[in-house]
Amino acid sequence: MTKNSSYSPIHVIGGGLAGSEAAWQIANAGVPVILHEMRGVRGTDAHKTDGLAELVCSNSFRSDDATSNAVGVIHAEMRMAGSLIMASADKHQVPAGGALAVDRDGFSDAVTKAIHKHPLITVVREEISGLPPKEWDLAVIATGPLTAPSLASAIQAETGEDSLAFFDAIAPIVYRDSIDMDICWYQSRYDKVGPGGTGKDYINCPMTEEQYNAFVDALIAGDTVGFKEWEGTPYFDGCLPIEVMAERGRETLRHGPMKPMGLTNAHNPTVKAYAVVQLRQDNALGTLYNMVGFQTKLKYGAQADIFRMIPGLENAEFARLGGLHRNTYINSPTLLDPSLTLKSRPGLRFAGQITGCEGYVESASVGLLAGRFAAAERKGEPVSPPPATTALGSLLGHITGGHIVTDEEPGKRSFQPMNINFGLFPELQPGSIVKPEGVKRFRGKDKTVMKRQLIAKRALADCAAWLGQDLKLAESA
Repeated sequence: MTKNSSYSPIHVIGGGLAGSEAAWQIANAGVPVILHEMRGVRGTDAHKTDGLAELVCSNSFRSDDATSNAVGVIHAEMRMAGSLIMASADKHQVPAGGALAVDRDGFSDAVTKAIHKHPLITVVREEISGLPPKEWDLAVIATGPLTAPSLASAIQAETGEDSLAFFDAIAPIVYRDSIDMDICWYQSRYDKVGPGGTGKDYINCPMTEEQYNAFVDALIAGDTVGFKEWEGTPYFDGCLPIEVMAERGRETLRHGPMKPMGLTNAHNPTVKAYAVVQLRQDNALGTLYNMVGFQTKLKYGAQADIFRMIPGLENAEFARLGGLHRNTYINSPTLLDPSLTLKSRPGLRFAGQITGCEGYVESASVGLLAGRFAAAERKGEPVSPPPATTALGSLLGHITGGHIVTDEEPGKRSFQPMNINFGLFPELQPGSIVKPEGVKRFRGKDKTVMKRQLIAKRALADCAAWLGQDLKLAESA
C-alpha cells in the first residue's frame, strides 16, 4: 500500500457501505480521507447503532456463485479490487447455503475497526447539512436512501430536481429471453411510431376474459407488504399499486394499464384480446423489459406466482420484482458523468444507493468505483472506468446512461434503481453459445445457464485486465 500524506484530503460524506468502501479505496491509493458520519450525533429511524456499514435489513449479500450469478460476479470483482466490504463479509460469514450471509455485528465492527485503524483515514462524527464547501475540492456523497432532509434539500437545489424523497414506484422487470414469443407479439398501441420508435416497441401478452378475471382475483387476494411508520410519504394516483387498482373495480385494469385497444394479436388476428399486459424495453441493450403500470406492494413470492399467470410469462425470470418504498436517489444518467461526478459541480461525486443502485454489494461497489475515481483525480492519474463487460462496468453503465429516455415519461421515471443482473451486461458475440458435444437437446434453461457462465467468465477476465491482475492469481487469492 502506498502512503503519501502530501496529498490534500478527499472528503467522504456517509459511513455506510458505500462511504466506508470509498474511503478505504481512496486511502489505499495513498490519499488521505476525512470520513464524515452523522450517526453518533444524529440517528436515523432505521439504524440501531453508530457502527460504520451497519446492515439495517437482511444480513445476506446474496449469491456468492461467480460462475453463473451476476451477484457472485460482482463479489469476485470487488475482491479483486481489494474491497474492505467483501473482506469483512468473508471474515464474518455465517452458513447460508450458496449465499454469502454475515454476522451483522461482527461485520460492522470489522469495517469500523479497519477504517479507524487506517493511518490515512480520519472519522469525524458530524452532520453535513449542505453540499460540501467549495474548499473541499474533491468529495464523495454516499448518504444512502435515508439522506438527512437538510442535505437532500441542498442536493435538490443544486440539481434542480423536483423531489428526492418519495415512494419509489417500481414495476417488475423481466428478462427478454424468458418471454414466450409464441404467445406474445411486438406492437405499439395503434402502431404508433413515436420519437425513436418503430411501431413495435412493446411486447404484448393477451388475456381472455376468464384469464383476466382469475388474474384480478389473484391480485386482490395476494399477500402485500405494509409500509413502516417512518415511510410516511403518500404515493400518488399515477403510481397506484396494481392490486389497489384491481380493488377499485373489476374493470379498472382493463381500462387502465391492461387496456386492449389498438392492439391486434399477430398470432391470432381475428380474435380480440379481452385485456393485454404490455412490457416496454427497459435498457439500451434490449435485454430487459418493464411490465408497464405494474408497480406493486405484493410480497415477492406472491408477485412471481401471480405474474406468471399472464400468458407468455409462465416461465418468466425476473431481473427485479416490483415494489413501493421510500427512497432517495438522484436522476444519475442526467446529472452524473461516467466517473460519477456531478456535471454541475466538478470534483463532487456520488456513490451508493443515492445514485440509483439497490442492494448491499451494489451500493458498496459504486462506493468502490467513486473512491478509485476520486483518488485517481487527486493524484493526477487517468480516471479509467471498468469495461462495460464487467459487473462493475455494467452497473456503472446503468447508473450513468443505460436507461431509456422517452417523451412520454421524461426525467426520473425513465431511470429506476436496479440490482446487478445479467440483463445489464452487453450481449455475447454471435456464435459464442455452442451446443456441447453429445447433447441432443440444448435450449431453454441449459442454454441460459451456458450464456450466463460465458458472460461471467468474460466479466472476470476483463475485470482482471482492467485492474492489471493475472486472473488465475486473483482467483486463487
